[in-house]
Amino acid sequence: MEENSSPPTVKKTKRLTSLVWNDFERVKRGDVCVAVCKHCKKKLSGSSTSGTSHLRNHLKRCQKISNHDIAQLLVVREKKKEGPLDLANFKFDQEQKKDEPLCLENYKFDQERSRLDLVRMIILHGYPLAMVEHIGFKVFVKNLQPLFKFTSSNTVEADSIEIYVKEKQKVYEMLDKLQGRISLIAAMWASCENGGYLCLTAQYIDETWQLRKKILNFVMVDPSHTEELLSEVLMTCLMDWDIDRKLFAMTLDDCFTNDNFVFRIRDRLTQNRLLLSNGQLFDARCAAHILNLIVQDALEAINETTHKIRDSVRYVKSSQERQDKFNELAQQIEIYSEKSLCLDCPMRWNATYQMLEASLEYRYVFSVLQEHDSAYTMAPSDIEWEQVSTICNFLKLFNEVSNVFSGIKHPTANLYFPEICDIHLQLIEWCKSSDIVIGSMALKMKSKFDKYWSTCNLALAVAVILDPRFKMKLVEYYYPQIYGSSAPERIKVVSDSVKELYNEYAICSTLASLDQGLGWEVRNNSGFSGTSVPNVSNDRLSGFDKFLNETTNSQRSKSDLDKYLEEPVFPRNVDFNILNWWKVHMPRYPILSMMARDVLGVPMATVPLGSTFNAGDRVLDPYRSSLNPDTLQALICTQDWLRTEVQDCRSSSNHSIPVSDFHSSSNHSVLSLRLDTT
Repeated sequence: MEENSSPPTVKKTKRLTSLVWNDFERVKRGDVCVAVCKHCKKKLSGSSTSGTSHLRNHLKRCQKISNHDIAQLLVVREKKKEGPLDLANFKFDQEQKKDEPLCLENYKFDQERSRLDLVRMIILHGYPLAMVEHIGFKVFVKNLQPLFKFTSSNTVEADSIEIYVKEKQKVYEMLDKLQGRISLIAAMWASCENGGYLCLTAQYIDETWQLRKKILNFVMVDPSHTEELLSEVLMTCLMDWDIDRKLFAMTLDDCFTNDNFVFRIRDRLTQNRLLLSNGQLFDARCAAHILNLIVQDALEAINETTHKIRDSVRYVKSSQERQDKFNELAQQIEIYSEKSLCLDCPMRWNATYQMLEASLEYRYVFSVLQEHDSAYTMAPSDIEWEQVSTICNFLKLFNEVSNVFSGIKHPTANLYFPEICDIHLQLIEWCKSSDIVIGSMALKMKSKFDKYWSTCNLALAVAVILDPRFKMKLVEYYYPQIYGSSAPERIKVVSDSVKELYNEYAICSTLASLDQGLGWEVRNNSGFSGTSVPNVSNDRLSGFDKFLNETTNSQRSKSDLDKYLEEPVFPRNVDFNILNWWKVHMPRYPILSMMARDVLGVPMATVPLGSTFNAGDRVLDPYRSSLNPDTLQALICTQDWLRTEVQDCRSSSNHSIPVSDFHSSSNHSVLSLRLDTT
C-alpha cells in the first residue's frame, strides 16, 4: 500500500454515494482496492467492506488540509441532504495545519455571534446594508456555513444601531476618564439628497502620549445652517458627551465663514469658566484652508493662460503621433527635461502646479509646434509664459508647505508655526512687487492670510514654544522679520500668555495635590500614635512657622516653565518625536507636560491626509445620502471606532487581528474616518 507506483484508476461501476470520496481516489492493485487521499497521497483501505469511517477520521487529521469547516460541512450535508458539495475546487492552506491540528468534535455554530460579526464587517468596511440580500453573497455564505440564517437589511440596520449604542458607551467612559483636555474639529458635509451634516471629531493625546481622533457625531442640520442653529446643535452634542467641561480648542473648516458661530460657543463656555486663558486659544482655523484660498487667488490671475496650457497638453497627448512629433521638436531645439507633460485635475491645485511647472520646461517647444502644425493654435504668448513662471515661483512655496502638512501621519500643533511664518514673510515680500498685477494679487492674498493670522498666531506660537527644539527662540527669530520695530511687544504678549496658561495648570495641579493631601492629614490627625504633636496654643514658635512659610514661598524654586525655557534647546534631527520627548520628560516637568499634552493636541487642520491640496467640498455619496440620518450617524461613528480597534491590534501584535477579538467582548479604540476616500 505504500509503493510509489501509480496504479490505474478503477472505473466506478457502482456509484459512490458518500461525499468523502470527493477527497479520495479509489484505485485497484490486484484484488485489493485502495483509497488514496488527494491531499497527502496517503493510501488507506478502499474496499466496500471497510466502510468510510476511517476515511473521515483521516480527513480530520490530514496535515494538508487547513479548512476547519470541511469535516463539519460533510456531516451537515449528509444529515440535511442538501445536495453534493464539490470540495475539489477548494484551495487549501498547507501551512496552517502544521501549527494547529484539526479538531471539530467540540465545535458549535453560534448564529447570533455570526450575525453580529457580519454586521460589524458591514460597518467596518462600509458595505451597503442590503449586501445580506444579494444572491451572490447568500450562495457564498450558504456553501461556507449552511446553518447560517440570513436576515433582512432592516435587521442589519437595527443591529447596527444596537452595536453603535454599545460602542458609544465605551467611548463615553473613555472620554470621561481622560486626564487631559479635548480639542474638537467641526466640519460640514453636503448631501446629495437632504441638507448638510455636521461632523464633530475629538482629538486628544492619551495617557500613553499617542495622538488620537474619534468621530463623536455626524448629525443632520438644516440646509441653511445658520450660526445660531449650528451653535445649538454643537452645544447639544457637547452636553450629550459631557465634554463641555474639558474642552481646550475647536478647529473649524472653511464652511464656517461666519465668526459669530465660534463667538457663540466660546461665550457659552467662558460664562461657565470652562475654558483656560479665558478662551484665547479656543478658536483655531484650518491651515490647509487658508493655503487653498490664497493659492486660488494666484491661479485666478492666470486663469486664461492655464486653460491654454491645459488644452496644449491635451492636444499633444491626444495621440502617439503628436507626442512623437513634440518630442522630435524638443530634440531639435535641444530642450531636455526630466519632467514629462501631464494633465491636471482642476480640483487639486498641486496637480495644476505640476502641469504648469512641467509645461514651462517646454515653452519654446510649444511655440515651434504652432509654427509647424496648423491645427495647433493655442500656444501661450511670451508675456503669458512669464506670468506663469512668476506664479509658479509663488506656488512652489505653498506646494512645499502643503507637502509638509500632508506628509505627516499625526501632525501635532508645533509643526505649523515655522511653515506659516515663511508664507507670511513671502506675502510681505510679494506685496512690494513693482509689477502692478503681481502686487495687487499679493495684497488680495495677504488680506485673507491676515485674518487667519490674527486668529491663530498666538496658538501657533504657544505650540512651537513647547517644542524643545525651538522654545522661545523661534518666536524671537521670526517676529522681528514679520513685525519689525514692534516685535518686542508682540513677543512679550506671547511670553505672558504662556506664563498665564502655565499658572492655570499649576493652580489645578496644586488643588489636586491638596485634595489628596487632605485625606492624609485627616487620617493622621485622627489616629496618630507616634511622637506627640505640640499643642498649637502653647507653641511659642508658631510665629516662626508662619515666618518660615512666607520666606520659603518668596524664595521658592523655579517652576517647570522657567527650568524648561532656561535650558538649552534640544538638537534638531530628522527622527525627532515630540510626543515621545514629553513622555520621557514628564517626571521632570510634571505641570508643564500636562499643558504640553493639551496644546500639542490642538488640530491645526481639519482635512485628512491626502486632502491638503483638495479645493473641492465634502460631499456624501448617493448611498450614504439615502440613509436615515440616525442610521448614517451610527454607521459612520461605529466604523471609525472599529477601524481603530483593528489598527491598534495590528500595531500592538504586528500580525493579523485574531478572529475572537472582533467580537463585542473586546475593548475598542478609534481611528479617524477618511470619509472622502469611501
